[in-house]
Amino acid sequence: MANTTLTNIAAELTEVAAKLRDRTVKVKSGSLGVGSGVIWQSDGLIITNAHVATSNRATVELADGRVFDAVRTQFDPQQDLAALKIVATNLTAATIGNSEALRVGELVLAVGNPFADSGAVTTGIIYANNPRAVMADLQLYPGNSGGPLADCQGRVVGINTMIVNGLAVAVKSNTVERFLQGNSRPQLGITLQPVLLSRRSLGLLVLSILPNSAAEIAGVQIGDVLIGVSGRLFTSMNDLTKYLHDSKDSVPLQLLRNGKQFVIYVEVQSGRTAVEAT
Repeated sequence: MANTTLTNIAAELTEVAAKLRDRTVKVKSGSLGVGSGVIWQSDGLIITNAHVATSNRATVELADGRVFDAVRTQFDPQQDLAALKIVATNLTAATIGNSEALRVGELVLAVGNPFADSGAVTTGIIYANNPRAVMADLQLYPGNSGGPLADCQGRVVGINTMIVNGLAVAVKSNTVERFLQGNSRPQLGITLQPVLLSRRSLGLLVLSILPNSAAEIAGVQIGDVLIGVSGRLFTSMNDLTKYLHDSKDSVPLQLLRNGKQFVIYVEVQSGRTAVEAT
């Protein structure tokens, strides 16, 4: 009886993994390597990380081998999210789950394209589910970024982003839905990629800067690493967005450049962000 139960569970997980692989795509943007993405809607809407979709245009390869040119339609580097659109219809979209309903210890799966492998699958359990992100005890590699984190029923509950202290961190599916609704939020005009600085802190590496943006005017440079606000070091990829959104006055933003620390002042007014350097 026990062997039959285990066999059934294995077969069900295999089926779930196969469906997730069909809904996971390869994304190539700019000069970076291949990342991952999720078919969010059947009309060609793809969700991935902002640090994967660094350019306005990208190439998307579906699980069946079809390749499409994609246009970036929405972009929020502070939440590390990007939306891509391809000219395709009747795609099989992922089933989106409620990330708020996740429980610690729940079984989850991650799918992506690490080391150019297509549709690689890893499994683990939910380590923590906090207001800013989902953390899971499973292994991610370069190329997993932008791919789905899903529950054992195959419902996508997050977009995999990075590893912190050996734990996978994903943007919550509910955060993605709010992102797609286009809620106004302060922006610096930069593309950021999370990087681990120590066991308890992380930095946000500047990958690109939009022309005439507040960041460019302030003198922010590609390669700078944002590390904190008002002496509070970042511990989550959403900390920068939270600090900017919650602040009404000038906010000191700390960054590292060539091993030296600098401070810039961020002015948040009416949903727009202006920056001055010191």
